[in-house]
Parts: sequence; C-alpha cells; structure tokens
Amino acid sequence: MSAIRVLLADDEPKIRASLRLLVDSESDMNVVAEAGNGEEAVRLAGVHRPDVVLMDVQMPHMTGLAATRQLSSRPDGPRVIVLTMFDLDEYVYEALRSGASGFLLKNSPPSEVLRAIRVTHEGNALLAPEVTKRLIARFAPARMHTGVERLTDRERETLVLVGRGLSNVEIAAGLFVTVTTVRTYVSRILSKLGAQDRAGLVIAAYESGLVGSNIR
Repeated sequence: MSAIRVLLADDEPKIRASLRLLVDSESDMNVVAEAGNGEEAVRLAGVHRPDVVLMDVQMPHMTGLAATRQLSSRPDGPRVIVLTMFDLDEYVYEALRSGASGFLLKNSPPSEVLRAIRVTHEGNALLAPEVTKRLIARFAPARMHTGVERLTDRERETLVLVGRGLSNVEIAAGLFVTVTTVRTYVSRILSKLGAQDRAGLVIAAYESGLVGSNIR
C-alpha cells in the first residue's frame, strides 16, 4: 500500500516544520508539499494531489475554510483536516459545512493528529473529543434532520456511532457485525439523508439530537 500523501497548510513556518517532522516520522505517510496561505494550498493541491490536507483556519490571502470549500468541491479532492488554536463553535460548524473531514485543535496530542490523518484517509470523519462535546451542547436537542425519521433502528445506531467519529472497524465491533455490513448501513444512511459524505452524517447526527442522547 502506498504512503498517505499529506499537504501542510499553515502560515507559521515553525508549525509546518513541527507537523512535517511528525508526519515524516511515520512509515505509512509523508509530506508532499507545504503552503503558507489558502491560495497556495489550493494551487499546490492541484499539483501534488495529496490524499489529506492539514489546513489552518486563519491564513492570509484566503482563509483555510475558503480553501477547504474549493478543495472539497473537486470530484477527486483531498480529505481536509482543519487545525486551529481555537475551538469556537462557528469554526467547527463552518469547517464541516465547508467539506472538512476532520477538526482538531493544534494542541492535540501528536498521536491524535496521526490518527486523524489515517481515519480521514479511510473515508471517515473525525472530531477532537472536546470539540464533539461543544457541538453536542449546542446542537442537541435540535430539530430532526430531514430523513432521519426514515432510518431503521440499526441505521440510527450506526449514525450515532458515525457521529461519535468511530471508524467502520470500530462500529462493526460495537454492533457485532462485519465491516461490509457497516459499509452497507452507511451507504443507505447517506442515500436516505441526501448527504455527500461522512462529515455530512456527523452534522446530521448533531442536528437531529441523536448524538446528544447517546454520548456522555
């Protein structure tokens, strides 16, 4: 299996250097490019075609959120993990709305950053635990997301676990089913809710209140 190709986008050279050291220390991933602003991130992503982008929020010329929207609109665009020093609700929600697959604080442990890269590369969504708690407090209880009422009990259970940020393997273990079965559940949920990806399912879990009733 080829290594995960990672692009770093941050206007602080020291932060990029630290992230490069972290990523390049792993045998299954490597940094293919570095960008100092959003415009450069979009351009370099087109040249180097990374699998995952670690994207700062506040950058000159183009914000990380604007860059994320552009990258996520591409049919073959990379997975984007938004990194920020701030866990403000509007950043988190807007990041997900922009198409980000993950949201982490810059002070997250190195192991969590590496896990985020691997999890999002597999097609899953991931949020820092402290960010998840804040979103639950804000969005649950909330209005039922259109389509949630049409889910089966098993599909609702799956949506809750997706909302928690679990991978397909972790969901399979929790529901005592195969990974293939989980993929089938996720595919059906995506279709019923009209969501484009797992990040959309995370939003649906928060908006519907399903997550708030299942996470401590």
